[in-house]
Amino acid sequence: MPISRRNLLRRIGAGVAATAVAPSLVEGSPAEEPGGRAMSVDASQLGRPIRLNRNENAYGPSRKTTATMREALNGAHRYPDTERAALREKIARVHNVAPEQVVLACGVGEILRMAVDAFTGPRKKLVEALPTFELIGLHAKRAGAEVVDVPLTKDYSHDLDAMLARSEAATGLVYICNPNNPTGTLTRRRQLETFALKLPETTQVLIDEAYHHYVGKSSDYASFIDRPVDDGRVIVARTFSTMYGLAGMRLGYAVASPQTARLLDSHRLPEDLNVVAAKAAVTALDDIEHVRESNRRNADDRQEFYNQANARMLRVIDSQTNFVMLNTNRPAAVIVEHFKKNDILVAPSSASFDMHIRVSLGTPAQMREFWRVWDLMPGHKMSM
Repeated sequence: MPISRRNLLRRIGAGVAATAVAPSLVEGSPAEEPGGRAMSVDASQLGRPIRLNRNENAYGPSRKTTATMREALNGAHRYPDTERAALREKIARVHNVAPEQVVLACGVGEILRMAVDAFTGPRKKLVEALPTFELIGLHAKRAGAEVVDVPLTKDYSHDLDAMLARSEAATGLVYICNPNNPTGTLTRRRQLETFALKLPETTQVLIDEAYHHYVGKSSDYASFIDRPVDDGRVIVARTFSTMYGLAGMRLGYAVASPQTARLLDSHRLPEDLNVVAAKAAVTALDDIEHVRESNRRNADDRQEFYNQANARMLRVIDSQTNFVMLNTNRPAAVIVEHFKKNDILVAPSSASFDMHIRVSLGTPAQMREFWRVWDLMPGHKMSM
């Protein structure tokens, strides 16, 4: 049944009206940070281009963390030896592990590169999902390793049986991104535990939990840091780029057995961290209220994205992250180019998902602009 433009606008308007009753989520409204402090946001300041392509926290770091960064600039002339040690100790306390189990790096991307250098290379294999975060595969190919891509299952989880079947003595590393990027979907915890136990003894498994903080309560999910397994081959990676809003600071870490952590650390870049990032991360870890508020905002923004997609009869993949895979019903490359011409950046299509785009959730004003530009698309038709 066709939808008239009038009915479409009525539906969209209903979504905007619903957003209006939640003033903490709308630019130009007196949003509050934890503690009741007012935070003004100008609806005219969308930022150009609107960046909905890198899975960043659109709201940025907390005020406490920002204040720490400003103060830390006073020590910019010093190497970060003390700050690095303090951050390592802090992460260890947060996760109830020994400091020698913590490996620091310039973002999760650097952790992935270190793992590739430590466990793969010529005549070695990396097994990964398809699609997944592509950086580790690129690192492995540069290292001369064979990359084995295993398509996701019909419910967009890792096909662990197929990955296990492709793993052998030459498989140095298996990569599991959970929730997965770009689909935003989960692979069940119990299945992952069983999978890890069945891997060859010489194979390490790297579980990338970059989007851990966005996952809602689920019996299917538990962090491998917060609920570890007794297996020294499991490495868990985390980042400060997403929930903590510190993507520009380039800071991530891994938690592993002491022996594995030492091997990873031997492949890190010398003097990789900076003073500002290290101090900011310590403050961010303490600011629990900011994490809760960012999570709440993201859940609201994600639901509104679903609402707007439904109003246009578009399908999405249910996400546990701060981004959503949207089925565009046409070649994704055309959609990406349309948005680029309108000063909005969205992620290009992934392997086997050439009709989808990955949209990082922006602020409410940015997302309203996203949908306005979507409705400008040539040949845009609505049907039911």
